[in-house]
Amino acid sequence: MSQREWIEKDFYKELGVSSSASQDEIKKAYRKLARDLHPDANPGDTKAEERFKSVSEAHAVLSDPAKRKEYDETRKLFAGGGYGRGGFTPGAGGGFSQDFNIGDIFGQASAGDGGLGDLLGGLFNRGGGRTASRPRRGADVETETTLGFREAAQGVTVPLRMTSPSPCTTCHGSGAKPGTSPRVCPVCNGNGVISRNQGAFGFSEPCDECRGTGSIIDDPCVDCHGSGIQNRTRTITVRIPPGVSDGQKIRLAGQGEAGLRGAPSGDLYVTVHVSQDKVFGRNGDDLTLVLPVSYSELVLGTTVSVPTLEGRVGVKVPAGTADGRILRVRGRGVPKRGPGGGAGDLLVTVKVAVPQKLDDNAAEALKRYAEAEKTSGFDPRAGWAGA
Repeated sequence: MSQREWIEKDFYKELGVSSSASQDEIKKAYRKLARDLHPDANPGDTKAEERFKSVSEAHAVLSDPAKRKEYDETRKLFAGGGYGRGGFTPGAGGGFSQDFNIGDIFGQASAGDGGLGDLLGGLFNRGGGRTASRPRRGADVETETTLGFREAAQGVTVPLRMTSPSPCTTCHGSGAKPGTSPRVCPVCNGNGVISRNQGAFGFSEPCDECRGTGSIIDDPCVDCHGSGIQNRTRTITVRIPPGVSDGQKIRLAGQGEAGLRGAPSGDLYVTVHVSQDKVFGRNGDDLTLVLPVSYSELVLGTTVSVPTLEGRVGVKVPAGTADGRILRVRGRGVPKRGPGGGAGDLLVTVKVAVPQKLDDNAAEALKRYAEAEKTSGFDPRAGWAGA
């Protein structure tokens, strides 16, 4: 959310309450929304996650009487076009025609409020204080990889070759020619911003001399031209944990786009695609497979060797097993993620394989069996509703 978007943001609307709502009403509305929108209740739903963040930001302001008072007064002041100078030019509909630096209206926000102070930047630098510039973190990067079914289930290390903005190998990201260093900007004293006072308020704007970086490079690196960034192809070794599912994203901190002039890099998000397997299927942490069996094996019972992720195991088919029954082999499924460890189960579904053709001896034997079956009184359609 940009600074202009924040000043036009309606926190009351985010929580679904009126501007005159009591603290209890605000708390009640937030708790309901937070419960419904929490990422744990909406896995993989990015819209719900973004909405959850917006609701949390709104609650962090409106639940604090002091912050709420300043927020209300600020919106009332700006909505009325009270400050049309110093970068605050009312736009159509009471908005603003350009982005501006918001000072420290919530500079005292704690880490527990979801990073609100960092988000809002520095509105109202009271007492003439200046907000130190923060390095421009690199952007996050996304890529994809495709794994075999068994690789995804057991975990694998894969190399990813990608081309993206990376720290310059000549100046190591500083932007300055090797042997030299950037100097502190004399205009903003390294803050990257310049404060201007208007009555009781102090507003900040990027320093024109250093373009908001807080430093000046007199002798730029010849390879990156002072940016500290180069577009280069690199190979990253990624460890995919066991049990990753199709469509899941793996986050690699600091492996994204390089930050400007040595600032922290963004993150790399790897979306994993899992190909199908000829034998196995998957249901959560359980492996599934279909085991072909003969009619006689179901009737008389047998033990059949079946594959697992780690070798083979014997599965006992009890006498009289019905076609389609699922036999469970515990602990032979997909490794479970998390501190508990362990693995899911192997679910074996037995399915009768009917021979398309019998020789004379087998056909005669089957006929004798059918007669004996009738004599014993067995009726496969006994109790069937369609009989």
